[in-house]
Amino acid sequence: MSQKIAVLILHGAGTPKEDFADKLIDRVKVGFDKKLSKKRTATELVFETVFWSNIFAPEQVKLWNQLREYRDLDFDRLRRFVLEFLADAVAYQPTRLGNQNYDKVHSLVAKSIQRLREKAGEEAPLCVISHSLGTIIASNYFYDLQYKQENIGTETQSCTSNIPIEQGHTLTLFYTLGSPMAMWSLRYIDFGSPIDVPSPLLQTFYPELEGEWLNFYDKDDVIAFPIKGINEAYKQAVTEDIEVNAGGMFTNWNPLSHLKYDTDKEVIQLIVNGLARTWKTINSDGLKK
Repeated sequence: MSQKIAVLILHGAGTPKEDFADKLIDRVKVGFDKKLSKKRTATELVFETVFWSNIFAPEQVKLWNQLREYRDLDFDRLRRFVLEFLADAVAYQPTRLGNQNYDKVHSLVAKSIQRLREKAGEEAPLCVISHSLGTIIASNYFYDLQYKQENIGTETQSCTSNIPIEQGHTLTLFYTLGSPMAMWSLRYIDFGSPIDVPSPLLQTFYPELEGEWLNFYDKDDVIAFPIKGINEAYKQAVTEDIEVNAGGMFTNWNPLSHLKYDTDKEVIQLIVNGLARTWKTINSDGLKK
């Protein structure tokens, strides 16, 4: 019996539809099947999404409507995106108060990983695909598991058991799309520290398995940055910063490219390559514990 791979997907800032990852998942499935020359995704890849924006959306809609009623503003669509991005980032910030949004968002991540564990197994290699502010959420979540467990809130703790995949021990692949992590690093002394990818404990379960952290950015995307250049720690942690030209003729030359990474062929292909390589390694005779 083969070992499945667990795939966790986090959307970016804004208020997407609940099926935000459907197109990305379909593209990954098609590419994975081609890579393995047979239909494998139905049984070998298990997907779960984290629809975290529903925590913030009601208040954002209320604020947006109030502001529009108060004054007529230009650049309606772009202004709403900027408002939602900044509002999400501010609302997500950890505080000293209880019942904070940081804990609420991370509890959704924990619940999604629980579902992955149920369907893929307690030691399934974990692949995380994240976009925009979702890259910050994913990074913070695994950083807390690896280095700052005292930051884990009570709600998140209640959703996390002492099982390898739920403790982040099997984190293998990390893909950040359109990440503002460089800006986020300004919150910390010397621009902070990255998570370890793969998890330091991954080889306990899969001695031959190699992970990767690929960061995709479009130079026309004013929110996204290459992140190996943040400091020496990020230079060592990130496998590669990859410049792409996301979007079509109306978006690949301007900031709207920020919304198009999930349809970019190069992004999809490199994610598929990582998943296929991981699956082949863990399902080769003698390599799985």
